[in-house]
Amino acid sequence: MLRSVWVGGLATDVCLTEGEGPRPAVLIRTPYDRRRHRAELRAWAARGFVGVGQDVRGRYASEGDWRPYRSEAADGAATLAWIRAQEWSDGRVVAVGASYAAHCALAPLLEEEAGEVPDAVVAAVPALGGAEVAREPSGVERLSPRVGWWLTHGDRADSDEEAFARALRDTPGLLDRLPVRKMLPQASWPDVWTARRDDGLWARAACARVPLLAVGGSRDPFADETIRLWRSWGGAARLLLGPWGHGLTTTPAPEAHAEHHLDLGELYARWARKALAATLRGRRGALALGGSAHWCDAATIGPAAPGFGPDIGPDTRTDTRPDTDAGPGARTDRPHRVARPLAYRFGHSAGLRLVHGADFLADPRRPVRSDRLDIDEHAAPDRCLLVTPPLPRPLDLLGDAEARLVAAAEGRSADWAVRLVALRPDGRAQPLATGVARADHGGPDPRPVTVPLGHLARRLPAGIRLRVEVAGHHFPAHVRNPHTGQDPVTATRLLPSRRSVRTADSVLLLPAVHRPALIDPVQEILR
Repeated sequence: MLRSVWVGGLATDVCLTEGEGPRPAVLIRTPYDRRRHRAELRAWAARGFVGVGQDVRGRYASEGDWRPYRSEAADGAATLAWIRAQEWSDGRVVAVGASYAAHCALAPLLEEEAGEVPDAVVAAVPALGGAEVAREPSGVERLSPRVGWWLTHGDRADSDEEAFARALRDTPGLLDRLPVRKMLPQASWPDVWTARRDDGLWARAACARVPLLAVGGSRDPFADETIRLWRSWGGAARLLLGPWGHGLTTTPAPEAHAEHHLDLGELYARWARKALAATLRGRRGALALGGSAHWCDAATIGPAAPGFGPDIGPDTRTDTRPDTDAGPGARTDRPHRVARPLAYRFGHSAGLRLVHGADFLADPRRPVRSDRLDIDEHAAPDRCLLVTPPLPRPLDLLGDAEARLVAAAEGRSADWAVRLVALRPDGRAQPLATGVARADHGGPDPRPVTVPLGHLARRLPAGIRLRVEVAGHHFPAHVRNPHTGQDPVTATRLLPSRRSVRTADSVLLLPAVHRPALIDPVQEILR
């Protein structure tokens, strides 16, 4: 049975089966139309929960003004209190959501003004906050994803899924407009760039005591923050990371296998029962190894090691993770070998051979494009380009990758974009990872710059070559640094910047793993 009610002016659907006593509830708060979740609410109800779906303030049927990320903690806490007061509720609530709805699920726990909190949280591809989705952790501004989201959902009570494509068709130079702060006519567009990252978010996550299931895709732009949320969480935490995009199993990556397709709805329900029964302990997780049929133990990976350098190579050491020879799902205490971070030195024939561009020109009027992988090697260099020899054997990468540059740039402020690409023997290119960092140079002398490349979970077959591009821009995915010293969001003038990469002192660090621990992802999430 599904009925619609009002909770503090917010349109709310309640779905429950007849003839049962009080039971736990599942709450989904969304700006994307609660009616799209009715089938999901019915599925939760069929599994013994009360499904509750709600339009957030100012969206679709709900009253009030739509101000993204501003009222979700208070409205979520009020809705939790309302649910617990209903006769059909046993007082326990699981907050569930994906993308912005994951922010809604987490907000009562992670924003300071909230009172009521859920008993467990499923946060899929979480868009943690306004500043967090608008900028990289380094501060570099994301452009086309934010323009697309704001044209589709901003300053309106509903969504127009064709708005972005229509705007690009009608105004081909839309993303080139300056200043970025005035690129769109929506009144709230400037607010995107005044939001500040929540420095206390991770401390509050560490204080959380309810169970968390964090779900992400290795091709999702929020994958790194999904992993960080899992690593930071103070209560029982589970991580599921598959070879998916922002739509999870509905957007599989080219490296996905059939074994990577899971019934997420059934898994969420089974996990919710375990979480509410307080049987989950510790931190566990499952990572799909793209390019293979395997899932790996998340304990295999960790943050990038702070001190390793270019002279470090493969290392054999004892480890008590499961022996992969026993097969997926098996867990034994037999030691096996793991590898330390694999270093590819720039400018080295056995590492990353320099093709061109140790010295290049980063011109924001002709920026390196984020939406193109083809390169004219005969044109004047607009990036530093390096390539490895073909891999002699398959390579498994599980963990955080980064590039450590020693480089110089004209202008006080410079962005460094590093893109890692896999080149197949037939010449086709496939993106593996991208990172963008902003550095203050303040002079002509080279300085160290670390560019995080995010999390990798891939098996690369023998014969693949790795290509590394070091550029000054990654447009239109990211705002162009103007090289004038002005804020890139308010700048109206663009200047070129001469760059120099000291290849002898620069290195690419990859998280190579030898014989990764294989698991059954469902068993791992539920244990």
